[in-house]
Amino acid sequence: MPLTYSSYLKVDELLSLQQPLSDGPEHDEMLFIIIHQVYELWFKQVLHEVDFLYGRFLENDRSRALHTLRRILTVLKTLVAQIDILETMTPLEFLSFRDRLESASGFQSFQFRELEFALGYKRPAMMNHYTPDSEPWQRLQKRYHAPTLWDGFLRFLSLNGHPIPDEALNRDVTQPVTPSPDIQRTLIGVYRNDPAGLRVCERLVDLDEGLQEWRYRHVKMVERTIGTKPGTGGSSGVGYLTGTLFKPFFPDLWAIRTEL
Repeated sequence: MPLTYSSYLKVDELLSLQQPLSDGPEHDEMLFIIIHQVYELWFKQVLHEVDFLYGRFLENDRSRALHTLRRILTVLKTLVAQIDILETMTPLEFLSFRDRLESASGFQSFQFRELEFALGYKRPAMMNHYTPDSEPWQRLQKRYHAPTLWDGFLRFLSLNGHPIPDEALNRDVTQPVTPSPDIQRTLIGVYRNDPAGLRVCERLVDLDEGLQEWRYRHVKMVERTIGTKPGTGGSSGVGYLTGTLFKPFFPDLWAIRTEL
């Protein structure tokens, strides 16, 4: 049987995955399902690109690293724009099927947790939300013990002759990325003396800012939809989400702003 558009993209299988649970079903549940399924597909692509970017840093491939960062940033803009679509759903329209979600919650998106781990925001307690030895748990375990994108970036700087302390290059990668005065001094030197390196730094800042923008828009969308009610799955809803704001993945790139 010849390959077709539908068979290559598994269109039949893809279109069978939207299965509303509400009676009727409620009109807006279809939108809710599709938006979140698309989010998971984009998370998959961003993880794919972040892993590729890490490899480009280790290969000192600046051109391809910048190209990959541009692609990730473009995807992030799409993620933010999708919130505009979700906000066309009013609070009453969401409440019409919300009880059907039971314990399901976006808090349980293991791919987003993988992304946090890959970028250096590692919290082992996040793995407690998944059954031990399940695929999500195994994937998070792997990310937890793997170097982060920041670790790859530090090696990239070292390959380009910038001084990176051995303790930074050989740090315990299971720990979250924390500010380092030594790294900040090196980054100031990059900004002042290495225009090509500066471009990579600024794209990483764009990546960090883009993720913070997505978090902020997500918080406001949830607040607009359910106010301060508890979230599904037992989370505190807006209260929890607000606590994630303004926590950069790459704190050193932000700390140097006052020193330049």
